[in-house]
Amino acid sequence: MKGSKKYNESMKIYDKTEVFKPKDAILLLKKMASKNFSETVEIHFNLGIDPKQADQQLRGTLNLPHGTGKEQRIVVVCKEDQVEKAKKAGAVDAGAGDMIEKIQKGWFDFDILITSPEMMGQLGKLGRVLGTKGLMPNIKSGTISKDIEKSVREFKKGKIEYRNDKYGNMHLVLGKVDFDKDKLFENFMSIYDLIIKEKPSKAKGVYIKSMSLATTQSPGLWIETSKNKWGEDE
Repeated sequence: MKGSKKYNESMKIYDKTEVFKPKDAILLLKKMASKNFSETVEIHFNLGIDPKQADQQLRGTLNLPHGTGKEQRIVVVCKEDQVEKAKKAGAVDAGAGDMIEKIQKGWFDFDILITSPEMMGQLGKLGRVLGTKGLMPNIKSGTISKDIEKSVREFKKGKIEYRNDKYGNMHLVLGKVDFDKDKLFENFMSIYDLIIKEKPSKAKGVYIKSMSLATTQSPGLWIETSKNKWGEDE
C-alpha cells in the first residue's frame, strides 16, 4: 500500500477489520502518533440520511468541551464602530467595505468569516467565491451574528461547525492527539451525542452506518456505532 512511512508503520500494529470502542481507539491513535508534531484527530461519519432532502440535512454548531487545539484565524466584516471590538475579541482582522474589497481581490488567509446581518447585502456579491471555499457566513453556522464579539470569542474557544456533505458523510475535528485521553473522549462524546440528538425524523433505516477515528497520518479506526456495545466503562 502506498502512503507515508508513518502511515505504513501504523498499518502494521492493528487489524484494519477490527471495530473498536471509542476509548480503545483513542489510546491506539495516541500510540501510533508521530513524535515530531501534534497530529489532528478527526471523526468521520457515514449517515443514513438523504442529503437531497432539506429536512434530512444536518448543519449547525457545537462547542467542544476542550476545543480543537487549532488556532482559528477569524476575519470579521462589520460596521466601522465594531472593528476594534472584533479585533479585541480575537479576530485577526476586521473591516467594512475595505475588508470586502480585500477579499474580492483574492485574499483568503483565514479560516472563518463572521459578519453582522446588516453587512450581508454587501457581502452577498462574494457569495460564489466564498461559497466554493466554504467560507460564506450563514445563520446556522453561527457566522452571521448580531453579537460579533461573542461569536468571535466562541469560535476562538473551540466552537465548530458541522455539516453533512452530498453523500451523507460528516467530517469533524476532534482535537489534537496530545490532548489527554479523557479530554479527547469528552470531545468525542459531545459530537456523538449531538449526531444522535440531531437525527432527522424522516431518516429511515440504519442512521449511523459507520464511524471512524483517525489522525493526520494514521489509518482510520472503525468505531462501534452503538453506545450500548461500548460497555459500562465508557
